[in-house]
Amino acid sequence: MATPQNDNQKVLAPEQAAELLQILKARFEKNMSRHQGLNWEQVQAKLEALPEKVWSLHEMERTGGEPDVVGYDKDTEEYIFYDCSAESPKGRRSICYDREALESRKAHKPESSAMEMADAMGIELLTEEQYRELQKLGSFDLKTSSWVSTPEHIRKLGGAVFCDRRYDTIFLYHNGADSYYGARGFRGSLKV
Repeated sequence: MATPQNDNQKVLAPEQAAELLQILKARFEKNMSRHQGLNWEQVQAKLEALPEKVWSLHEMERTGGEPDVVGYDKDTEEYIFYDCSAESPKGRRSICYDREALESRKAHKPESSAMEMADAMGIELLTEEQYRELQKLGSFDLKTSSWVSTPEHIRKLGGAVFCDRRYDTIFLYHNGADSYYGARGFRGSLKV
């Protein structure tokens, strides 16, 4: 997929938006167990009314996240998308946790951080709870791991947390926020 026409506006060209909607519709129809009782036409109507959200979904797709609908928030009347790629999105790996961690590295700095990338994409990192919800929909991160939103008290002490799935169990681990690995990225969520 091509990059957006104008980054300042964060709106896709009509043909890019149409192409993305086709990809999302095909994924939605292929994985009905992730969103039982939800209707693609209603999701698409919401997306067509919110072009900035389509741009964010494009960024999720472009970086390998394979976003899909995983729920509906009745209180806010929003559809919930998560990155549903089998492994942590390829275009978001080898990054530390946040800007502070990136700046604290003396050498071998990664290109970016999970928090900065998520913010630039208009999405949020999954929380541990959301990550565990995602794992109920399939088996994710069997070979990789994903940074998750870190509680403030852990981050203040220099740490950050990440999750993966091994031995048919979801594990939560800690690491220095400035660490980064080729097999660790992050998964995001977006409400539409």
